Amino acid sequence: MEQLKQVLQLSGQGMAIKAIARITGLARNTVRTYLARGAGDDISPGTHTDAELAAVMYNNDQAHFKTERYRQLAVYLEGADRELLKPGVTRQLLWREYLERYPEGYGYSQFCDHLRRLLNKKDVTMHLQYTPAEQIMVDFAGKKYPYTDPTTGEMFYCEVFVATLPYSGLVFCMAVPSQKSADFLEACNRMLHYVGGSSKTILCDNLRTAVKRSDRYEPLFTDLCYQLSDHYGTTFSATRPAHPRDKAMVEAAVKEVYRTVYAPLRHKIFHSAEEINHHFLRQLEVLNTRSYKGSSFSRRDIFLKHEAELLTPLPAEPLLLKKGAELTVQRNYHIQLREDGHYYSVPWQYVGRKVKVWYDQKTVEVYLDHQRVAFHVRSATHQAYHTLEAHMPQNHREARSRKGWTKEDLLEKASGVGPSTQQVAEKILAASIYMEQNYKSCFGMLMLEKRYGKPRLEAACSLALTGTRTNYTTIRNILQAGMDKQSEQTLFTPLPEHGNIRGASHYQ
Repeated sequence: MEQLKQVLQLSGQGMAIKAIARITGLARNTVRTYLARGAGDDISPGTHTDAELAAVMYNNDQAHFKTERYRQLAVYLEGADRELLKPGVTRQLLWREYLERYPEGYGYSQFCDHLRRLLNKKDVTMHLQYTPAEQIMVDFAGKKYPYTDPTTGEMFYCEVFVATLPYSGLVFCMAVPSQKSADFLEACNRMLHYVGGSSKTILCDNLRTAVKRSDRYEPLFTDLCYQLSDHYGTTFSATRPAHPRDKAMVEAAVKEVYRTVYAPLRHKIFHSAEEINHHFLRQLEVLNTRSYKGSSFSRRDIFLKHEAELLTPLPAEPLLLKKGAELTVQRNYHIQLREDGHYYSVPWQYVGRKVKVWYDQKTVEVYLDHQRVAFHVRSATHQAYHTLEAHMPQNHREARSRKGWTKEDLLEKASGVGPSTQQVAEKILAASIYMEQNYKSCFGMLMLEKRYGKPRLEAACSLALTGTRTNYTTIRNILQAGMDKQSEQTLFTPLPEHGNIRGASHYQ
């Protein structure tokens, strides 16, 4: 601009073009062009601003953009950025469609130049400031990592989980078989153990393992994410759909993993995911301890100084994957886990209700209306039913306690009533070879105490011992008839002497 003003000033003093070119250092044709442009508009440096001079003397883009043809192009290019995101849509296609609408429009190169200017205006970026220990960003790398089965020679490809703390830039990566829930959980457990704590938020994109329903404002996360949040004292957050820049730091971390982890190991052949991860950790140490360019601090230095002590401490045990199922409490007040065919009891009052069951390798929890109503230690045995006595109705508890009696238990209880009761119990227990029935008869006899009391039961047993049959029915009939209240002489009168009666001596 200073040279242009000098050209106009010297020309106004009547100096020749050759002299102006020698003084200003410009080419003569350039001086001639400037003078020709200013001749028709009576341009002088003292009466016009720099912007007005530039609009006339230079091939100003703003002046060019004011043409009708440009206005047509600007209208057409509205929404072109969205069109380019559609499958198969190219700049060439947009240009051809533009010429169909405006045959006198721009050529392809000018069309692309204006489109580039438009996209650059919309594609501005914002520098984000991060708070220490506020967030961990996680993602899966686009490029999988291979290993070869040593026995078959078959090649398998692992997903690579990548995480970073955006404040310090500390990076973690791990090879896992897939992006399924179990592998995602294992990666998160290992990542938090590597970092040594959990941040307030874990940010991920809308992968299926983490997000059940994507939404710009209120995404719905999977049960696994809620379990992780509860276990580690954090929360999950998701990026906006189709906005990878929301997690730009982990996107950059993925590229750094390609350069610092993938590339140095490219000539090695691995035979398992565990072997891959062993070498990944070694390369991570190189990456995290290397100083930033132009700085004496590394990622780990910044992390240890500003973030490590702000992280939430980890629980003693890593999270085990809990599976969820909605089941109906059966009539026998049990729910069934179909994986192993085991039944677990629920309080009998909830028969017929639908409950939410959460279970892992160690425990089984049953919830109704968000309240836990049953808890069991998961069994690895082949026992089909796992029943807690507290879940049973009273009559079932009694039946169960009766079934659990032993001979010693029954005799001890009988001795507490009296010696005659103990003798009757011994006779009943020895009555047949079918012990289960003997136990039931003896238990039933002892339960008569609750209705008639110990004295009457003892009297009834004493009376029954004088007869020929001693069992539960005999004792019950004596008590029901009140025979235990009568004297023994009244009930059993001795037979009189008679010549036709043979005594014991007759059979000697």
